[in-house]
Amino acid sequence: MRASRLISLVLLLQARETMTAAELARELEVSERTVYRDVLALSAAGVPVYADRGRAGGYRLLGGYRTRLTGLTRDEAEALFLAGLPGPAGDMGLADAVAAAELKVLAALPPSLRDAPARTGQRFHLDVPGWFRGAGPPPWLAELARAVWRDRLVELRYRRGDREVTRTVAPYGLVLKNGVWYLVGRVGDGWRTYRVDRVVGVEVGGESFARDEGFDLGAYWREQAEAFLRDLLRAEVTVRLSPAGLRALRHLVDAPFVHAEAVAAAGRPDGQGRVVLRLPVESVEVAYGQLLALGPEVEVLDPPELRARCAAAARRAAALYADDPDDADGAAAPDAGQR
Repeated sequence: MRASRLISLVLLLQARETMTAAELARELEVSERTVYRDVLALSAAGVPVYADRGRAGGYRLLGGYRTRLTGLTRDEAEALFLAGLPGPAGDMGLADAVAAAELKVLAALPPSLRDAPARTGQRFHLDVPGWFRGAGPPPWLAELARAVWRDRLVELRYRRGDREVTRTVAPYGLVLKNGVWYLVGRVGDGWRTYRVDRVVGVEVGGESFARDEGFDLGAYWREQAEAFLRDLLRAEVTVRLSPAGLRALRHLVDAPFVHAEAVAAAGRPDGQGRVVLRLPVESVEVAYGQLLALGPEVEVLDPPELRARCAAAARRAAALYADDPDDADGAAAPDAGQR
C-alpha cells in the first residue's frame, strides 16, 4: 500500500509541478503527517523532492526528474489499456492519438507486462450504442471535440423541434449517455446541454474562452440528469406490493432514486408481507403500462381511475384464462368418474 502511495505522490508532482502538503494529503487521502514521512522516504531513496517554503511554496521535483512506469502492477497495466478500448475515442476523432499513446505506454512497461493490451482486448469489448440505434457517430462530434480540447468558442446551429436556432457556445465538455452524445457548454452566464445528433452546423471561431477551472463536468451531469428525471415525474400513484413485486419494481422504474426513496418512505409490511408505496410517475398512462407488468404482485390503491383500469385489465385476463381448454378438461374428469 505504501509503495503504491509513494509512486502516486511522485506522479502527482510530475503532473502538477508544485503541490503543498495539504493538497497532496487531500489527493492521496492521508494526513499531512503521512505526506511528510513519505517525502522523507522518497528523499532517502534518491528521488529529488525539494520543499519551497513560504506562502507560494510546496513540494516539487528537481531537475526535470521523471519516473518510468515500472511501478505498475499487472491489474493497473491492464486497466490502463481497458480505458483505451475502441469506441468513444474513435468517435471523437482521437483513435490515432489513443493508439500512439498506447504504443508509448507499452514501450515504457517492463517485459513481464507487455501482454497487457492483448489480454485486455481478448477479455473486454465496449459496445456503447443501444440495440436499436445506429453505431455511427454524429456528424459534428469530431469538430466539437476539437473545440472542447482547444477551448474555442463555436457558433452552433441546432435543431429544436421544427426550427433551427443559432447560439454562440463555450464548449466545456462532451458526455456519452446510453449511446447518445451530449455537449455541455456555457451560453452567456448560463449552462446549456445539447444533443450532438441534433446539431446541424458548427463553426469554430478563432477566439478562445476562459475556462472556469472550478467547473466539474461529472458533477454537473449527475445533477442535471437527476433534475431531468425528476421533472418528468409529474404524477403520483399509491400501490400495495408483495415481496416479489417490491423486488421486481426496481427493474420497472426508470430512475433508481425513485425506487430507493419510495422504499425508504414505506411503512412496515402488513400481515401478508405487502407494503404500501407512494411512487412518483411520469403519468397515469405510463404507470398503467409499468404496473401491469407486475400482475398480481401489485394492487393499485390510488388514483381511482388507475385502480379501475387495472381492475378492468385483470377481469379481461381472468376471462381469457377461464376458457382454458386444459382447465375445462380437468374439471370434467371428476364428473365422468362419478357417473
